[in-house]
Amino acid sequence: SVSSCASCTALSSHPERRTAAAAIVLLVGYSVTMYLVTKRIDFCYGHRLLDYDGICKHPHGHNAVVEVDVRTAELDSRNMVADFSDIKRIVKGWIDRELDHKMILRHDDPLVGPLEALHEPIFKTETNPTVEHIAKLIFDMSRHYGLDVYAVRVWETPTCFAEYRAGGEN
Repeated sequence: SVSSCASCTALSSHPERRTAAAAIVLLVGYSVTMYLVTKRIDFCYGHRLLDYDGICKHPHGHNAVVEVDVRTAELDSRNMVADFSDIKRIVKGWIDRELDHKMILRHDDPLVGPLEALHEPIFKTETNPTVEHIAKLIFDMSRHYGLDVYAVRVWETPTCFAEYRAGGEN
């Protein structure tokens, strides 16, 4: 509550200040205490971007790092947010089967046919396989398999990442 917030004690003695303090607390994000765990997963992939006028229009590869965040307000019966081995089994298992060491290409990319003819491993997407799209793919898959994921970050390079997180949350 607002009155238990040490920084809000001075504000809590007046009703109009209490309301303002509550709004500040909600805006700053201190209204709910959360536990958060993050599992890191490494994988390699190739891709290219169609309809793009930069160097990424050419086939190239990345050594990606995925960070999967799971959070909760209450710990489970094991006193955990989630078991890291469950996150690994679900997320790394899917990445290893579907994305690792594959070319991730838009379904209409002219490279799809020749690579399929050569029996090369590919993963086809409906849209350009940007790092943003890959983060959303992993987020959606994790939720589909029952993991209560809060956010997924995919580091495409050591200095560039994209994040996809649950909507409407801080």
